[in-house]
Amino acid sequence: MAKQRIAIVGLGLIGGSLARRLANAGCDVTAWNHNDRPYATAEADGIVCTPTLAALADGKPDVLVLCNPLKAMPQILGVLKPLIDQTATTLTDVGSVKGMVRDQVKAVGLEGCYVGAHPMAGNELSGWESSDPALYDDALWAITVDDHTDYRRFLAVAKMVTDACANRLIVLDDATHDRCAALISHMPHVIATAMINELVVNPNRNIAAALAAGSWRDMTRVALTDPERTRAMVEEDAANVELLLRNMANRLTLMANVLHGVQAQGVGALQTVATQESDAREMTRFFAQGQPFRDYRAAMQRSGSQKDRETIPLEIPTEGWQQMLLESARRGEHIIRFTDDHAVDVQIRSAV
Repeated sequence: MAKQRIAIVGLGLIGGSLARRLANAGCDVTAWNHNDRPYATAEADGIVCTPTLAALADGKPDVLVLCNPLKAMPQILGVLKPLIDQTATTLTDVGSVKGMVRDQVKAVGLEGCYVGAHPMAGNELSGWESSDPALYDDALWAITVDDHTDYRRFLAVAKMVTDACANRLIVLDDATHDRCAALISHMPHVIATAMINELVVNPNRNIAAALAAGSWRDMTRVALTDPERTRAMVEEDAANVELLLRNMANRLTLMANVLHGVQAQGVGALQTVATQESDAREMTRFFAQGQPFRDYRAAMQRSGSQKDRETIPLEIPTEGWQQMLLESARRGEHIIRFTDDHAVDVQIRSAV
């Protein structure tokens, strides 16, 4: 099967790592960056770099991947609109917020050739110099579609993910993606930032920093991300992040109230038996509620590598395929390969 021709806009951490992985897989990869600093090393890696977006689009790639910052998306889309051959090229992106990008794509009239995508890959670093094709090792992509998405367009992006990148994917609508991304990425970035903010204003911060070990490192790693990048990500998903932060604040306030009661018991303050029992139940509930997630992680560790997991064949209908694949994702199934244009193998990888 002929390798896809892929064009990349933006050679930062995500775009650069993707371009290098696709080039390693034998794809015909072209790229444009807002400056030419990465071009010499990118071309040494087999990536053809173009001086303009027009030159990139003129190549009529099978898939054009927007890896530019989300704040630059309206400008990039506006430039591409008269340049891209919509009959030949499928447009996708790697943004962490999907609803907003689809609205911007619709605003310039490119929705007919667009399929959203978000690779769950990255770290706290940035720039071409930090790019690494291994960043995508065993990565999961969320591909986002709506009722009007052309299946042929979806297939072009999906096969880039499974065939060229050797990655897994799930299929979602924009709203579901954005709610879940806020839960597992955007809100945790705020929490991690709040944690380091708490440390730096503490008079004992130097002692605390000396005592910090694995748990602190793991819980605050994402707070090392460029703060402007984090701020932009959070603002772009503001409604979902706000709701989650208020829920989190309620959980923490409830625990603080329980701990206040525990202290009161310790100093012999008068408390009713009912209050003491209520606090004890709440303490137990708080630490036990997440047990299904602990069980899920333990099961994932026991299941071993991908080749050891059960593979299930799945037929994709020509009508209603969007909802069918969303339900597959809700069952925790990840698409690992296409065996035919309308047939895939899936594995249960995220059933909590």
